Amino acid sequence: MNDKELVVCTADEARERAGLAAQAPLLAQRLRDRGARAVCIVGARDGLDWIDTREARGWLAGTAQSAPAFASAMRQALAQGFVDADAAIVAKMTAPFVLPSLSWGESLPPSPPAGGSGRGHSRRLDLYAIVDSAARLRQVLAAGVRTVQLRIKKPASPDAAWQAMLRDEVQQAIAASTAHDAELFINDHWQLAQELGATGVHLGQEDLLALGEAGRARLLASGMALGVSSHSLWELARARTLAPRYIACGPVWPTVTKDMPWLPQGMDNLAWWCRAAQAPVTAIGGILEPRQVQEVARTGCDGVCIVRGLGDDPRASVPRFEAALQEGRAQPAVDAPQWPHPSLPRAADRAGSVA
Repeated sequence: MNDKELVVCTADEARERAGLAAQAPLLAQRLRDRGARAVCIVGARDGLDWIDTREARGWLAGTAQSAPAFASAMRQALAQGFVDADAAIVAKMTAPFVLPSLSWGESLPPSPPAGGSGRGHSRRLDLYAIVDSAARLRQVLAAGVRTVQLRIKKPASPDAAWQAMLRDEVQQAIAASTAHDAELFINDHWQLAQELGATGVHLGQEDLLALGEAGRARLLASGMALGVSSHSLWELARARTLAPRYIACGPVWPTVTKDMPWLPQGMDNLAWWCRAAQAPVTAIGGILEPRQVQEVARTGCDGVCIVRGLGDDPRASVPRFEAALQEGRAQPAVDAPQWPHPSLPRAADRAGSVA
């Protein structure tokens, strides 16, 4: 298949096109350098496919297919509005909710653990408060929240005073969470979190990619529970290979907390994530009111992330959110669609990478 610089072929065909006797990653890169916007080399190695797109590149593991079958399925996914990387994920899915795995680089992707992931945790995440200070964290703990994230973003030029402030905030957050028997995730600063004895961290996909294979191996060897963000099928397919404590699905509704290119996931994609992820799923993005918590609770999500919705007085807002969570879980579950809808406009595909 070669439609408008999209190439789907076997390894032998890729070598012939590239005029190079090399492995799939280099072949795909050569074809990209020659103008292909995306390359999918089917059956490139040990039953794995190699994809190289603007959004993502890596080994795709799932049910083996012929190149023509993969090309036909990918063509259909593109026609439905999926960007190249997500179209490749959809093409690899031979049945609803049977999500392939995607590697983070040229190392082969590990198989997700049997029976799902979550590192053996039995408790639900429930209401999940994301805060920017230890003082705010103590407020939400006092209000009854038992899953919290400390998210303090690094400035462009962090100085010694900022580093000292961060260390102190993390130490306070760990102490307060331990005293309340709460599950704490430190956003981004995983090495400091490990040093200070935190039991959980949350990282976005760009941060995980930047760690490289060696860095991700050190993170996983730390034993800390890992939360991972996801906004698309290719991010979900990558996240699940890390056996995370949870995978965040967002934005469920439009959000102004972050400037993002993603389309709202809605109840349909959130319910689909919960069926396909093989890990606990948390809902995040634009959740401001109890009625929204009630809605997302019906999808089967393990936790509901709230940021701005907590307001100035968590003691007043948290009981309303908690009641809405329990009410939603008691209602009939939302039926997950067999297939998700696109979460990134094709315009972003034309503009460049968002991985």
